[in-house]
Amino acid sequence: MNHPDRTADLAAIEQLLASIAHAWENADADAYGRAFTADASYVTFVGTVYRGREDITESHRALFQAFTKGTRLSGETISTTFLGSDTAVVVGRGDTYKGDRRPAPTKIQTYTLVREPDGWRVAAFHNTRRRSLMEAMQFRFAPGTRPAVR
Repeated sequence: MNHPDRTADLAAIEQLLASIAHAWENADADAYGRAFTADASYVTFVGTVYRGREDITESHRALFQAFTKGTRLSGETISTTFLGSDTAVVVGRGDTYKGDRRPAPTKIQTYTLVREPDGWRVAAFHNTRRRSLMEAMQFRFAPGTRPAVR
């Protein structure tokens, strides 16, 4: 099977994720929303579901003035899997924080990305809080549930 060189796509995807963090840090809801497709879905770690760029933009406009005011995003990519030439799934760790000291990320995040005519956009985002103690207990009492790759 012939695999295309994904260097440019990976760089563009990392730039998209960096633009999301930059928009968050600047509390710029419009720039944040532009990272998403018009019909994107967005699931928060508390289970709230937003549908569409406008809903994502306006909810973050309010969040940036309330619960997330003055916060920054930290994130790291665990894996990027391409599903054809115009779709990718990014799994990573992330979190919000204040100040200059980045804590260890407490959330696992999944981005489904699609290539649009003007670049990559987030079509779906899901954010889950990691429960490390519960995970450790599960692996201890049911070792077969431990992922092959961590």
